[in-house]
Amino acid sequence: MITHEEKLNLLNTAVEASKNSYCPYSNFRVGAAVLTKAGNIYKGGNIENVSYGATVCAERVAIWKAISEGEKEFTAIAVIGPGTSESYPCAMCRQVMVEYGLDWLVISGDAEGNYLGEMTIRELVPYPFVPSILLGDNK
Repeated sequence: MITHEEKLNLLNTAVEASKNSYCPYSNFRVGAAVLTKAGNIYKGGNIENVSYGATVCAERVAIWKAISEGEKEFTAIAVIGPGTSESYPCAMCRQVMVEYGLDWLVISGDAEGNYLGEMTIRELVPYPFVPSILLGDNK
């Protein structure tokens, strides 16, 4: 469980990350900040490419930065998009998140870092495709 202050700090870090977003095609600036169980924060902005399939979402940038530093256990991720609407991860990012557990928190905010809502990965992905399925355990 994380405190409200920690949630706001993650949101503000996601806002900071969005400033480094590279989005010349969509102009849809997204930022993410992931908190690991070790207490470290990694941030990422979306990175677009003229070959759209090569584009990477902010959430995956932040998660992969953490993983590249040896971290694989997460407590929460904050996601902010442009404007004042809630921003939640796309389906591809949700699947990446499932890989690292179902009980960590996704915090949604707006471009100013205002808290707009939260839910767990389990709530975002009620019927997950989990690693154990590949081993024949369909539970």
